[in-house]
Amino acid sequence: MDNVTESRLLGLVEHAGAHALFIFTHRRMAITGEDVTLDEIIPISHDFEIVEVLPHPFAGADTRVRVRGLELELEIRLPFGSHTRFFLSEVNKAWSGKMELLHLPCSCICIDVAHFISILLLCLHIHRKGKSEDRDDQVRSSSHTVSNKAQMLSMPQFGLRDNIIRCELLKSEELYIYIENFKFFIGTYNVNGQAPKENLQPWLSYTPDPPDLYCVGFQELDLSKEAFFFNDTPKESEWMKAVSESLHPDAKYALVKLVRLVGIMLLFYVKKEHASHISEVEAETVGTGIMGRMGNKGAVAIRFRFHNSDICVVNSHLAAHIEEYERRNQDFREICSRMQFRQMDPSLPTLSIVKHDVVLWLGDLNYRISELEVDEVKNLIAKKDFETLYRYDQLKRQIDEKAVFIGFVEGEITFPPTYKYDTGSDQWDTSEKCRVPAWCDRILYKGKNIQQLAYQSHMTLKTSDHKPVSSLIEIGIKVVKEELYKKTFEDIVRNLDKMENECIPSVSLSKREFYFKDVKFMQHQAETLTIFNDGQVPCQFEFIQKLDEPSYSKLWLAANPSKGFLAQGSTVDIELEVFVNRSTATELNLGYQQIEDILVLHLDRGKDYFILITGNYLPSCFGTPLHTLCLLREPIQEMPLETIKELVSSSTLNIEEMNMTAEKPLDIPKEIWMMVDHLYRNASKQEDLLQQPGLRNEFEEIRDCLDTGIPDSLPGSNHSVAEALLLFLEVLPEPVVTYSLYHQCLDNCSNAALCKKVISMLPQCHKNVFNYLTAFLRELLKNSVHNHLDVNILATIFAPLLLRSPKKQDHAEKRKTQEFLQHFLETC
Repeated sequence: MDNVTESRLLGLVEHAGAHALFIFTHRRMAITGEDVTLDEIIPISHDFEIVEVLPHPFAGADTRVRVRGLELELEIRLPFGSHTRFFLSEVNKAWSGKMELLHLPCSCICIDVAHFISILLLCLHIHRKGKSEDRDDQVRSSSHTVSNKAQMLSMPQFGLRDNIIRCELLKSEELYIYIENFKFFIGTYNVNGQAPKENLQPWLSYTPDPPDLYCVGFQELDLSKEAFFFNDTPKESEWMKAVSESLHPDAKYALVKLVRLVGIMLLFYVKKEHASHISEVEAETVGTGIMGRMGNKGAVAIRFRFHNSDICVVNSHLAAHIEEYERRNQDFREICSRMQFRQMDPSLPTLSIVKHDVVLWLGDLNYRISELEVDEVKNLIAKKDFETLYRYDQLKRQIDEKAVFIGFVEGEITFPPTYKYDTGSDQWDTSEKCRVPAWCDRILYKGKNIQQLAYQSHMTLKTSDHKPVSSLIEIGIKVVKEELYKKTFEDIVRNLDKMENECIPSVSLSKREFYFKDVKFMQHQAETLTIFNDGQVPCQFEFIQKLDEPSYSKLWLAANPSKGFLAQGSTVDIELEVFVNRSTATELNLGYQQIEDILVLHLDRGKDYFILITGNYLPSCFGTPLHTLCLLREPIQEMPLETIKELVSSSTLNIEEMNMTAEKPLDIPKEIWMMVDHLYRNASKQEDLLQQPGLRNEFEEIRDCLDTGIPDSLPGSNHSVAEALLLFLEVLPEPVVTYSLYHQCLDNCSNAALCKKVISMLPQCHKNVFNYLTAFLRELLKNSVHNHLDVNILATIFAPLLLRSPKKQDHAEKRKTQEFLQHFLETC
């Protein structure tokens, strides 16, 4: 019999104090219990043994172990990374417990396999004696293949030494790598909610030679309310099938990863011969719709390592409308700051988009052509004078002003605008709106060793009101010469052996005291702490938690990075960031907490350094309880903190006692009245009200107006005021419908009379606010022809804000809260 390598899933299972290794066969990209089949059980008993095979000479290589059971012996190769190290440490714990169990009871097999997979799942390769099988060895999104670049290790026997090796390998990279060119096909298509109706080969397979990798992005995959509110759509599988069938016919491709946020989808394929060189695949999403969460706008991204190059691909759909270029700029900045990828090793900080060797950015960026009338634009297009037309392109102007995409490159545009066409034709928009043609659909890139070979639209596809765009890019990828890598690694280890344990690490700090002035709700502040390694050896640092505290800092404070490695003579800048959000605002607003903390910076094998953080916080109505706000007749920042504390303590009085006090409480908080009154008077007929997000700087102006009373009327656009209202409701420490009545709302959601009875049981100020808000929403529905709102949309937006669950809501609960609220929207 020949030695055979097989791919399996390996899990550690505990039942009634007994442990075993479960080995599963699996489908490619196993996701649920239906995708796996139990193949072997190896009890961890007296007959069990697990030993590491001779360690690989490369840092970052896979781990090989030999497992022996009662009648079985396997050699297992597990992927390099923290998941493997954690898994093996748990197996060792079970083994060292010297279990008396010889055979696992049959009942142990009856486990929740889907739940098990979500907790402990490793992809591995098993060497065994047996008959060879033909296998389609494609890339799995859950696997991490060997990475040739040394990485930080986190188990006790690793740590500082391996960080030094990692650092030195990175510095010496030019000694063991060479550049090899690979062709990437990048495509973007806004499909306007349509199903695939035509073959996509004119777009995806127009090149004579097959690309090495495909990154294909879609926007507006599904425009239905179900897709928007529940992120569920059949269009995903339809378009994925259309893409898979239209890839270049002269090569075979494996799907590496799919990621989708509502209608924004990104597909990543690779030639099968390159699949073994793809590793560290991660996907993330960022919604930039209303309240910074809704996924009708935003981005999806995939990051991966190809050979020794780190690559990030972003597919984004930015804010619409010709005048909203500032909103598009804000969307771009939010995506860049909020898109963070976990690394294989959890001890390493997350990776942002720009922390990659190559960034490929595609999508419907929605930048328009401005300052030209529609006839002028069409005339320039007819003349193919794209150079003149490009001067009026908003994205070009924003890049020239360094407002967005700093460091990115876009190829020369030599094709007509890709939006807006009459669906099914090449004719420009003939609707009543008669949109000005624009290059909404774009592809940009950032990095070294990149050459764009083609950049074009594909006019023959007529499914959508957009035309698809593609870019063929040749990228120089860092490939490792294994022998030179081995030699470099061994030289570093030899030098490290000479210097190890000779000196105690030491650092100097730029400052030890930091003061944050006038901290405000949802407004980021940062100060820089510079650490200089003035010792004789490299060092590893980490901010550590203090005695009896759950983390190294208060929740409103963060150090970025909070841990790291410093080579001798080098420096690192730590961003000390203060940000007050929903979880911390209430305690600060009411004076129960102050901006005060002490950070402890610890050096591995060295001493601790103490850093004092102080500041002053400006209280906000955001995050302050409704009953407290009803007691405040002046803006919250006009009230002394001690007065607020006294009012909070007095708010425990009953209604009769309150009426005997000097001033009767307000019926509703004046802040809610100001926002609702503004929207009622100015925005009842506003198109896409409560569905289009506002601007961050306008929210800050609205917050300051509510908190200080200056100016007299609310600033900002209607969309910004609407978003401020939603955020106000979201951050209330006790929701409008109090937590104590939440389950009664669910139980009575199908009976309108009982729903009204539940509301009658609310505290007076909560009941007043609920009735006031629902009356306002009914007024909005009277103008649904203009604002495009309906009962379902309003219930979906407001139900999770007015009827918040004390715990995470499931799908059924969400439906019930919406049904509850609908009774009050349909009643006049």
